[in-house]
Amino acid sequence: MFQSATIKLTAWYLALIMGLSLAFSFVLYNSSAETLDAAYDHQRSAIRQQFLNDYGFTPSPLDFDRLRTQEMSAGQQRLIANLTLANVGVLVVGGLASFYMARRTLRPLEQTMEAQARFTADASHELRTPLTAMQTEIEVSLRDKSLSIGEARELLESNLEEVMKLQELSNGLLALANQDEEHFEPKKLSSRAVLKEAVGRAAKVTALKKIVVDDKSDDLAVLGNRDGLVQLFAILLDNAVKYSPEGSTITLTSSIKSGYALVSVIDQGIGIQPADLPRIFGRLYRADQSRNKQKVSGYGLGLSIAKKIVELHKGAIDVTSKVGHGSTFTVRIPLAPVPSDDSKDI
Repeated sequence: MFQSATIKLTAWYLALIMGLSLAFSFVLYNSSAETLDAAYDHQRSAIRQQFLNDYGFTPSPLDFDRLRTQEMSAGQQRLIANLTLANVGVLVVGGLASFYMARRTLRPLEQTMEAQARFTADASHELRTPLTAMQTEIEVSLRDKSLSIGEARELLESNLEEVMKLQELSNGLLALANQDEEHFEPKKLSSRAVLKEAVGRAAKVTALKKIVVDDKSDDLAVLGNRDGLVQLFAILLDNAVKYSPEGSTITLTSSIKSGYALVSVIDQGIGIQPADLPRIFGRLYRADQSRNKQKVSGYGLGLSIAKKIVELHKGAIDVTSKVGHGSTFTVRIPLAPVPSDDSKDI
């Protein structure tokens, strides 16, 4: 589809370029022909006057007309040849430029549609898993005529668990869709306050695994959206808790570099395989759990949302990891501008 669209768009670009080129050539040809005609007329008058002054007579008008016709014809042929060569050059260069511009115009759309198709397929797969489990359990239970109240209660609890998984997935998808520039209002914020609220959100999961969050970060003035940044660091803390052993420590640090605040979340978890590092921020991507003994719940949306929030802040997020020794997620967000002395109230 995009190959066909590229060809059509190239043809439209080229048609526009060639139309302008041919129109310009037509105007240039007419203008040059009129200039040549006027120049030959002026030249003929000057020669006739010179002959009259020097020799007392003027050449025959027929001789001048014949010479004028020959010179005009030769001049017009040279002009046509030059304009033809120029238009061929425009055709070649314009064709290449048109194809490049068409590809450049359509490439983001193609990437978006490819990503949307992959996302739809992945989301459909994730939705199908809990729905299939619920359908199977219900069908088996309905066939069992001796189903007891206890077994029915157990079935409902199992179905409720699957419903909660579906709710988690839908909430994640909704959160990802809502992360756009329309909801983004950057303000001057305290990084310490943002991290404190994020740690508070993660308090329940850290308490369950007896994990300590050690905040060694400095209080920096950053420019961002409070709700977005709190969600960002809550996601990173939740991710660190999921892949960390019980009784371990998660450390928060910060620094300043080139006008940005660098805030790191450091865990002592299982680490990330090198092959997985480039893909962990992809939607619905989860590392292969068969390579480690720790089973982690979730749908792989958290880091995608985190990356989207960072992009809205015109920042960046990086990760370094060593298998068996933990991971470090570093977020770069803009520092709030420092007011100058001239801007202070007098």
